[in-house]
Amino acid sequence: PHSATMKETDREALATAVQRVAGMLQRPDQLDKVEQYRRREARKKASVEARLKAAIQSQLDGVRTGLSQLHNALNDVKDIQQSLADVSKDWKQSINTIESLRDVKDAVVQHSQLAAAVENLKNIFSVPEIVRETQDLIEQGALLQAHRKLMDLECSRDGLMCEQYRIDSGNTRDMTLIHGYFGSTQGLSDELAKQLWMVLQRSLVTVRRDPTLLVSVVRIIEREEKIDRRILDRKKQTGFVPPGRPKNWKEKMFAILDRTVTTRIEGTQADTRESDKMWLVRHLEIIRKYVLDDLTVAKNLMVQCFPRHYEIFQNLLHMYQQALRTRMQDLASEDLEANEIVSLLTWVLNTYTSVEMMGNAELSPEVDVSALEPLLSPSVVSELLDTYMSTLTVSRAPPLKRGHRRALVTSSPSGGLSAQHWQQSGVPLADSVGVGSRYKEEAQLYKEEHLRNRQQPQCYVQYMIAIINNCQTFKESIISLKRKYLKTEAEEGLCLSQPSMDGVLDAIAKEGCSSLLEEVFLDLEQHLNELMTKKWLLGSNAVDIICVTVEDYFNDFAKIKKPYKKVRGARERRVAPSAGAVLQGVGEDTEGHCDTIIAVAEVIKLTDPSLLYLEVSTLVSRYPDIRDDHIGALLAVRGDASRDMKQTIMETLEQGPTQASPNYVPIFKEIAVPSLNVNMAKLLK
Repeated sequence: PHSATMKETDREALATAVQRVAGMLQRPDQLDKVEQYRRREARKKASVEARLKAAIQSQLDGVRTGLSQLHNALNDVKDIQQSLADVSKDWKQSINTIESLRDVKDAVVQHSQLAAAVENLKNIFSVPEIVRETQDLIEQGALLQAHRKLMDLECSRDGLMCEQYRIDSGNTRDMTLIHGYFGSTQGLSDELAKQLWMVLQRSLVTVRRDPTLLVSVVRIIEREEKIDRRILDRKKQTGFVPPGRPKNWKEKMFAILDRTVTTRIEGTQADTRESDKMWLVRHLEIIRKYVLDDLTVAKNLMVQCFPRHYEIFQNLLHMYQQALRTRMQDLASEDLEANEIVSLLTWVLNTYTSVEMMGNAELSPEVDVSALEPLLSPSVVSELLDTYMSTLTVSRAPPLKRGHRRALVTSSPSGGLSAQHWQQSGVPLADSVGVGSRYKEEAQLYKEEHLRNRQQPQCYVQYMIAIINNCQTFKESIISLKRKYLKTEAEEGLCLSQPSMDGVLDAIAKEGCSSLLEEVFLDLEQHLNELMTKKWLLGSNAVDIICVTVEDYFNDFAKIKKPYKKVRGARERRVAPSAGAVLQGVGEDTEGHCDTIIAVAEVIKLTDPSLLYLEVSTLVSRYPDIRDDHIGALLAVRGDASRDMKQTIMETLEQGPTQASPNYVPIFKEIAVPSLNVNMAKLLK
């Protein structure tokens, strides 16, 4: 076969050569270059032969080297075989010698035990004393020092037990002996843990009163976490884990916080429907306040007491969300009345994400309301709405009992006014608007009862604000119901032909605003009367009291919903421009009234009487509704205007009022000025 292959190769080479020569000699003039072609081909042949020889020589050298290495390897294998035989022979001869050293081995083990005992002797003898000291420190609340001593006890115990385990892991008697001697250690650990959990349960209070205590608790937990990690790493090498490890105190800490949050949310229900018709409204409002306050404290204070990787605020936020979801689901599963369903859904769908709760600026940017999960699933919301709508078709509600009036007027929001009156199967009476008129009457009765004894009820202002806000909530609900259930133009026309509920609700709200302002002035009356008296001139804190009182009311009035927040009655302008301007928390155009105060003050504090006419003229031109008795009162307060100056100013006023601009809102028009004689009498007191 080899010979045949060679012949075939020769034939192919010859055919190729013939083809190449034929290609070179296709024209007669190429015959002159035959010698040139021969020399070129000879050079190529010589080059190919040289490369071939070099390749063959390289292959031969490689084969020679490989044979040499194989020969050397064979000799090495023979040497190793001989060495292994010698080692086996020596090992067999030394077995008896090893048996004779068993006593030495036992002595080494005993020596190791004694060395460990000597090393821990001091700690072993002082264990009872350290236990007593640790117990005292725990009782004294010195948690960091107590934990340091506890770690010393555990370190001594774990060291002895680990050494015993390494020497003889099957010797349970000695392990039990060591564990029993340090038996109080586990009790101290449990007692310390109990103190830590108590601090964590009150963490939202502790962080405001004594943040260092909370920091100490977190440091102890961090120490224990490091010890847990170190022991688990050592377990991979020795297989030994001390009793009570890992403690997992960080995990338990979050579990304690979670239970605390759940208890705080569930524990806000102080009343039942039987004891208080407004139980749900109160319950939801307390939850709102607690959640907002707690998360604000967590964001601003607690994050400073915990390591960043704990993500304490996000964890607490998740806990509160989960607790709220659970609580809202529990409430939704109860047999709620119509107004209670409205209150619950309003709170869940609106209040929860509003600026009054999760959308508050204090929680931004950590809390993104758009990323919050809903407290109730769409199916539960739909079920509640179906239940609510089913109550809208029932017959008229029975007449209110007097015992229910307080519930009627103190709801927030959507409480009291029964939703059963918003949609009736028949056309209402001509003199009936739902129960709006009754709601107004009950609100008036509520106010009158309060004026008879202003100490009761304690939250009169807050509930009056709730009444005002209810009116806006009712209006929005009516609009929503109309859009949803009035399908035809005929129904819409019928609805429009009925007396306007909006007008009744607006009247109730405006009356409520008036009642609130009346409440403010009742509180300020004594201090306002003290102004411009001899006592006030000699030194009085009446102005400070007025400012603090107004600021307190302003904070409450800020919760009033628009548009009632913009309602401005005449009452806040009747006593004094200053009081009216400060009370614009209930009204509008606050800056304009502040300018009025400044303008009046400029007249009073002017030091050059010769410029008084100019200053008063400027005041009159800015406020055309100012009267001569107002100017007379201002000049009487100054006390330095001459008779001629007064006469000149009064004559100027009598010439006719300045033309007011179309946008001017009267300010002085309804400010009554008592007799100047009365004012002078007050100053002489």
